[in-house]
Amino acid sequence: MTKQENHIKHKVTIIIPCRNEEKFIGMVLDNVIAQDYPKELLEIFVVDGESEDRTKEIIQDYADKYPFIKYLPNPERVVPFALNKAIKMATGSVIVRMDAHAVYPEDYVSELVKGLEKYDCDNTGGAWITKPANDSVKAIAIAEATSHPFGIGNAYYRLDIKNPRQVDTVPFGCYKRKVFDRIGLFDEELVRNQDDEFNARLIKNGGSIFLLPHVKILYFARETFNKMAKMFYQYGLYKPLVNLKIGTPATLRQFVPPLFVLYSAISILAGIFHHPFFYAFFTGIIFYFLASIMVSIGIALNNKNSVALFFHLIWTFPVIHFSYGFGYLSGIFRFLLFQRPIHHSKIEINR
Repeated sequence: MTKQENHIKHKVTIIIPCRNEEKFIGMVLDNVIAQDYPKELLEIFVVDGESEDRTKEIIQDYADKYPFIKYLPNPERVVPFALNKAIKMATGSVIVRMDAHAVYPEDYVSELVKGLEKYDCDNTGGAWITKPANDSVKAIAIAEATSHPFGIGNAYYRLDIKNPRQVDTVPFGCYKRKVFDRIGLFDEELVRNQDDEFNARLIKNGGSIFLLPHVKILYFARETFNKMAKMFYQYGLYKPLVNLKIGTPATLRQFVPPLFVLYSAISILAGIFHHPFFYAFFTGIIFYFLASIMVSIGIALNNKNSVALFFHLIWTFPVIHFSYGFGYLSGIFRFLLFQRPIHHSKIEINR
């Protein structure tokens, strides 16, 4: 048997954290069932954070039909607890994290596991293609904005690269089980960004991560501005804590939204006492919205609802940036300056 075929011998544990995902959980479980990886070498833990809709009922229906699917409760309700609980119970030599908001190709597991062997790395992942949650113009605008470099940055897994390459992070992840024995589990303080911290810790300890761009993940964005804003606020909130834990910022682009929010706030406050600062504020806002307008025009021209999409987009970008920026500044005060403890029960998780 060649090295490329060795991956078929690995038992794979798939972990799917979820909460209130009745619209999507059946779809992702159908994806798992359709995988071309041998079913006798699969175990699937669906870890539910006390859903208040039909998510638990749907999971249990699948578990009754398929013995390799197992339901696990997650009373802490947040992702790192779900991941760690399942990892401790896992019997696979490979751990694959999957999200309930995504659609995966039939060879998703087999290609990622094959990549672990081919590149002799510790983690592999696919390219992320963002799709709208529904057919509304608002949902389309959110999907477009959260997949555009102006909205979300330039992470490699969001870009149209052609060849596999070593990267600093991938969406979800396919890990060798021994990685967790070597460097520990996911950080349970991190409601968001726990994968960023783990991957940074992995690289810091000599590990490697490969992006396989031929493996396409269709990810469904949030359908409302409210859900999107909460999600990006939480991403920003926990980013300073991630930087503190790994000892360095992972990227420079993460500072742009909080610096812009800080610039705006200082300009407004200073303008109360010295009016020329108001000009600085309006200058920055004008340039920002001009950039937002130009990007929105470029995106909208390729859509049949171009006018409606344009007007949604020019507000979607500020929601992303200001939510993340406010979250980031809140994280600095909360975790770095005041060192307040984290109470997961008080945090509304937007899944």
